[in-house]
Amino acid sequence: MKNHYLNRLSVKDKICIVTGGGGLIGMKHSEAILEGDGIPVLLDIFPEGMAKVKKDLQDEYGEDINVETFVVDITKKEELINIRTLLLQKYGHIDVLINNAANNPKVEGGSKNLGATRFHNFPMDIWNQDLAVGLTGAFLCAQVFGEQMEKQQSGVILNISSDYGIIAPDQRIYRKEGVPEDQQTIKPVSYSVVKHGIIGLTKYLAVYWANKGIRVNTLCPASLYNGQDDEFVSKISNLIPLGRMSNPDEYVCTILYMISDAATYMTGATLIIDGGRTIW
Repeated sequence: MKNHYLNRLSVKDKICIVTGGGGLIGMKHSEAILEGDGIPVLLDIFPEGMAKVKKDLQDEYGEDINVETFVVDITKKEELINIRTLLLQKYGHIDVLINNAANNPKVEGGSKNLGATRFHNFPMDIWNQDLAVGLTGAFLCAQVFGEQMEKQQSGVILNISSDYGIIAPDQRIYRKEGVPEDQQTIKPVSYSVVKHGIIGLTKYLAVYWANKGIRVNTLCPASLYNGQDDEFVSKISNLIPLGRMSNPDEYVCTILYMISDAATYMTGATLIIDGGRTIW
């Protein structure tokens, strides 16, 4: 029967939660959900970002699409429980959780956790904030929404890591010629710890819920192009066998595959999409 296998990519009417839903990657996760006829539920602490994502999605897919948005601090369990209650009252089920939120120190964004701070004096407040959002937030979301999935005996959790969950940052790509050593930008230790920790969380939960109908996997996207300067693009491209950074659209189909019934035998897996960087 034609499309028999393609039909497995459907997530029609499934409630799909995306943390960090107000960012570029959150937008792409939502596109994957909509492509599968699911219902994206965006969680973010910044309402402006979610409003823009929702508008962009409506511009792309039509004004009548169903996109839920909730302003929430994912490090506060009671706020997540309130959202779970509201979703269950309205829809009666929660089917997918994409743990995407993180304090990602972006080259193009001037982030406070991507700077000239050396490891020996890395601020405890940034360490605590990064781990709170990237690891504790994922843990709490899995607790709260995974509890409902366990009751249903069905669900999918997809944790978003990075190539830096597999390898260490190559600090050379952040260096600028002529800048003193103590002023050189570095990728922070907290980012590596969070992204490695996410993979550990995936493996633990995949085994814990293996007989409860819940699949848990990790996706490691890498080297996403988003307006970085030419020097950085050149440096990082030289570390990648395909010779370029990734396009945001190149993860959408993979996301849909991993959250759909097309991947029913995949759990505890770490899927790396990095242009080959981690094989060199």
